[in-house]
Amino acid sequence: MLKEFRLPDLGEGLTESEILHWRVSVGDIVTLNQVIAEVETAKAVVELPSPYAGTIAVLHEQPGTVVEVGTPIVSFELPGGLPSDGTPDGGEGKRVPTLVGYGAEVERSSRPTRKARKANPGTQDGSLPAALRGVPERPRSTPPVRKLARDLGVDLGSIQGTGRSGLVTRDDVQAAAAKSAGSRQPLLHPVGAGTQQTAAPRETRTPIRGVRKHTASAMVASAFTAPHVTEFLTVDVTNGMDLLARLKGNRAYAGYKLTPLTLVAKAVLISLRRNPSLNSTWDEARQEIVQFNYVNLGIAAATPRGLTVPNIKDADAMSFKELSAALSELTEVARAGKTSPAELSGGTLSITNIGVFGIDAGTPILNPGEAAILAIGSVRQMPWVHQGQVALRSVMTLSLSFDHRLVDGEQGSKFLADVGSIVSDPSMAIAMT
Repeated sequence: MLKEFRLPDLGEGLTESEILHWRVSVGDIVTLNQVIAEVETAKAVVELPSPYAGTIAVLHEQPGTVVEVGTPIVSFELPGGLPSDGTPDGGEGKRVPTLVGYGAEVERSSRPTRKARKANPGTQDGSLPAALRGVPERPRSTPPVRKLARDLGVDLGSIQGTGRSGLVTRDDVQAAAAKSAGSRQPLLHPVGAGTQQTAAPRETRTPIRGVRKHTASAMVASAFTAPHVTEFLTVDVTNGMDLLARLKGNRAYAGYKLTPLTLVAKAVLISLRRNPSLNSTWDEARQEIVQFNYVNLGIAAATPRGLTVPNIKDADAMSFKELSAALSELTEVARAGKTSPAELSGGTLSITNIGVFGIDAGTPILNPGEAAILAIGSVRQMPWVHQGQVALRSVMTLSLSFDHRLVDGEQGSKFLADVGSIVSDPSMAIAMT
């Protein structure tokens, strides 16, 4: 029997996702919980497990397509006439698998159903099962060509494909884009004898969706709801950098990645014990200030899909070694685009390391719901007054933005001074604990 699988509810109130990659092709035999696709929500990239054991019959959506929760995305051919979970097909109120357990099946809306594709390059003969034949087909092309068409603003339906069996090729899309550009725009340079006229798009449009869309919405909401104040502190971190160098040479820290971020993160966690107001949130609905007695430390991470801020749960309970390992793992997972929605939720205070880009200072915007964010500038060798004389020292600028509803200037200043004291002289960590 043919069994449809609809895009499941991925949690966090998200209503749509983009199909990034299919891990399977039509005709593949899959097992229960085998990863069949990668989808991107507004918060993270999620691996989609198969809810059935069977054969892939139809892939309804191409990579790069944004689909709503409840939309059929893949059909399975199941043996024995039953879904792999043993429940009979049909009947009202049936339960379907989701990534967060089992829930009621999403009802179809009143809008027209999506048309199935007549041809699919994943089958041996390029056709769908007999039950799905005979419906109008969409322009045929490969996922990379579809993406190129979107980037160039070309309608695939207007192109007569020159590839095998009418497949729209990359050359077809580029030719259509050049023709469109030539009909709209004057030449930038005159065409003379022996020269060839070339046309290229004057602008590139990228749909705002996924992580970028969520980040933009969150930053606008934060900037216009929380009164931001930013303070700066430049400190001599020579002793702190010397400590990291000594620890790197210690066998007990072999294999651990120790960076200025590691030291600053530990300084932040110690300083929060003396300045707890920075580890709080403003509950507008209840008109309450909620102070957290734990620290879920957010680390802003630049990824190919945009800015994300995953957090380390209960970072305040970690040793220096544990914190170093957690930071390394968080960064690797974020860069690979594998951060889960749970890791992006529940942060209490964040750090952004702009120093890795060679930047000294900035005015970071608060992660929504948090009272403070600390930006770490680059470590530079600069002339500095040390012990009454000018010497070449390692210097760093710290930039602290905080919500003035939650944090007074005095509290923010004391916190920033404490962080600066520890990274300047790590022995101060003993005096503060």
